[in-house]
Formats: sequence, C-alpha cells, structure tokens
Amino acid sequence: MTYVINELCVDEMDRSCVAECPVDCIYEGARSLYIHPDECIDCGACEMTCPVRAISYEDDLPEQDSERIVRRARQWLSLQSASGGAKRIGPFGVDHPDIAALGPSTKA
Repeated sequence: MTYVINELCVDEMDRSCVAECPVDCIYEGARSLYIHPDECIDCGACEMTCPVRAISYEDDLPEQDSERIVRRARQWLSLQSASGGAKRIGPFGVDHPDIAALGPSTKA
C-alpha cells in the first residue's frame, strides 16, 4: 500500500509534503504532485503536513478511487521515467492527461 495525492492538490501544490518526505518520492507536475507508489515507505509524514488534505492512505479511500489514483501516478511517472528521487529530477512541467484536462482552478 502507499499514500496517494488526489485532485485537491491540483493548482494548490503547497509542497510542504515534499519537504517532509524522508525518501524523496513526491514528484512535481505542472498542476499537481504525484507520490511514486513504489518508492513510498508509508510513513505518513506527507499526509500530516498537507494543508488541503489532498494526501490519503490508499486503504482509506474507496477502492475504485485509490486504484484510479495509483494507476494514474504509475502511468505518469513511467512516462516521465521518474524514479530514484524527485529532487534529482526536478519539476516536469507536465501532468497526467486526467489532471491536465481538468478545468481551471476556482480557488481564490
């Protein structure tokens, strides 16, 4: 199991979770962050620091939501050849098509 970042992160990207992650497994797209499910060690540090509550433990979500989010993260990270630490790679500037297709944020 792993922690996942949901759509509440879109256009928010506070990045406090990135600073707290001890294994550097949170990668940055253009509008959202993504947790690498194979690198996450399930420590929960990211969840506790997220100000918009966009991070959840995979088992705490309805099964279809967690499967969709994990599948999206795996697919996006694979396309970006992302592994071995987000800081080493840096921001990608693109998102998974599901995230990129979302309309503009309505956050004030």
